[in-house]
Amino acid sequence: MENNTDQRSIASSYFNFFKAQLHLLNFFTYALIFSFGLLIGMTLTFCVKDFSFNFQIQNFQDPSLSLNPPPHFSYSPPILLSNISKTSYDHDNQTNISIKQNCPATHNLTSNGLEELLKIPKAMHDMNEDELFWRASLAPMIHKTPFKQTPKVAFMFLTKGPVLLAPLWEKFFKGNEGLYSIYVHPSPSFNETVYNQSLVFHGRRIPSKKVKWGENSMIEAERRLLANALLDFSNQRFVLLSEHCIPLFNFFTIYTYLMKSKQTFVEANDIPGRVGRVRYNRRMCPLIQLSQWRKGAQWFQIDRYLAVRIVSDKPYFSMFKKYCHPRCISDEHYLPTLVSIKFWKRNSNRTLTWVDWSKGGAHPAKFSSKDVTIDFLERLRFGSTCEYNGKTTNVCHLFARKFGTQALDGLLTFAPKLMQFN
Repeated sequence: MENNTDQRSIASSYFNFFKAQLHLLNFFTYALIFSFGLLIGMTLTFCVKDFSFNFQIQNFQDPSLSLNPPPHFSYSPPILLSNISKTSYDHDNQTNISIKQNCPATHNLTSNGLEELLKIPKAMHDMNEDELFWRASLAPMIHKTPFKQTPKVAFMFLTKGPVLLAPLWEKFFKGNEGLYSIYVHPSPSFNETVYNQSLVFHGRRIPSKKVKWGENSMIEAERRLLANALLDFSNQRFVLLSEHCIPLFNFFTIYTYLMKSKQTFVEANDIPGRVGRVRYNRRMCPLIQLSQWRKGAQWFQIDRYLAVRIVSDKPYFSMFKKYCHPRCISDEHYLPTLVSIKFWKRNSNRTLTWVDWSKGGAHPAKFSSKDVTIDFLERLRFGSTCEYNGKTTNVCHLFARKFGTQALDGLLTFAPKLMQFN
């Protein structure tokens, strides 16, 4: 029994010795692995640092990656628009802008300079309508311009062919260059060579499309004229005219009247019956309700704020295109309805274009040479009363229609003296 106990004690001692040796072996194994790993880590760290350092040196030495300009790079100082010296007048584009800069006179603005932004496309350009209306809808949120600008009136002629009374308008515009812009929207088939000798209408035709009376193509053409006129930032007032329109006052009077006005001139009336509410399509509801339906003269005079909103309008314009069919006569309702709903506080609810509807029918009275007398023209000029900037005045119409070529001789005889052209 004692013998067995001694044998078990010896076996236990051997087992403990073997276990101690195993722990010692494991310790040396782990120590070796740790040392090997530490050596690899230190080696890799050194290599990465060396690579990074060399890479940074190479970058610094490479001119294409350097923060400093290479020897061949010519540095141009930034343009400061607060210091003046350059004035430019572009006759073809009819703009008058003065830009200040502190750089040498020989310095040319780069393609991304302010002058490039203000550059006006020629009347006949290659923009499609999506591009045109996007460009025209741009409106600076800062109203004070960093350059000197002479505000202009955009005279927009919506015609079938030529401006029939062009010789009269030539006399009207003469001597007032830089204060106006002209845009003509004729039929696409119109032969423009008729303006070859014209000083003001030559080259002022815009890209146009066919227009039919009473259809939505009429308001499309109006918006197209506005969009083209908005490309010139100096255009601040916009007047829609036809080939049958005439001015009733000289340029200075009309320019001053428009520029000093605190309101826009869009006629918008709620008229019952077949020429008013009967034209309303109930499918326009709820965007346009019957109580909001308005009728007015097509011929408007508006400011830049409203012009930008008109070319930017999608919901109301789309509604008219979809539901205002030919008998609706969209040009008599689209703008009056839009303005009465969205911009009524700024509107005078009258047009500055005199028209005679006393004879009834779908079209106004047309005047020939026998109708053009001093008394007749004076009646158009001062024969009514209205409100202008909160005060009563007898100057209520600046333009009149509808005059044919037969009236031109009489107008050329009386108008320059009566209206004091030039």
